[in-house]
Amino acid sequence: MQSIKIKKVTTEDIARLQEISRQTFTETFAEGNTEENLKQYLEEGFSLEKLTAELSNENSEFYFATENTNVIGYLKLNFGKAQTELKSKEALEIERIYVLKEYHGKKVGQVLYEFALKVAKQKDASYVWLGVWEENHRAIRFYKKNGFVAFDKHIFRLGNDEQTDIMMKLHLK
Repeated sequence: MQSIKIKKVTTEDIARLQEISRQTFTETFAEGNTEENLKQYLEEGFSLEKLTAELSNENSEFYFATENTNVIGYLKLNFGKAQTELKSKEALEIERIYVLKEYHGKKVGQVLYEFALKVAKQKDASYVWLGVWEENHRAIRFYKKNGFVAFDKHIFRLGNDEQTDIMMKLHLK
């Protein structure tokens, strides 16, 4: 595996962001969800308009993981009011870490995660939190291995399906 580089996503990268978002979400969740719900979520959650608005939010940041010039994963971080739930000034939310399936097990997720922690420390966050689908056992194991603990639950809508996300937190201070 070549060295993985992290690149901040800009509005010029919006088409590539949409492509990697849809591809990795489908690879991760197609098996456990209906085609209709998945299609609806992909169209709404990863529309160019929605991604452009998220990318333009000063309290959100996106980063690509690249190998050579290929985008192989991405990360979305939220601060302050951009956070989906807690909206704490002391927190950083990891909203998304997704890696192309062919790169699973090759430490790409770990590199993105460690970059997220670096950003959290630069922003002087007291803790990092995230929500992960209760059926995504691979991700839950990853976050537990990295010191996260469950502290609550919330509902995530995928199309017409209400799913339960486990909210997890890692204290930095």
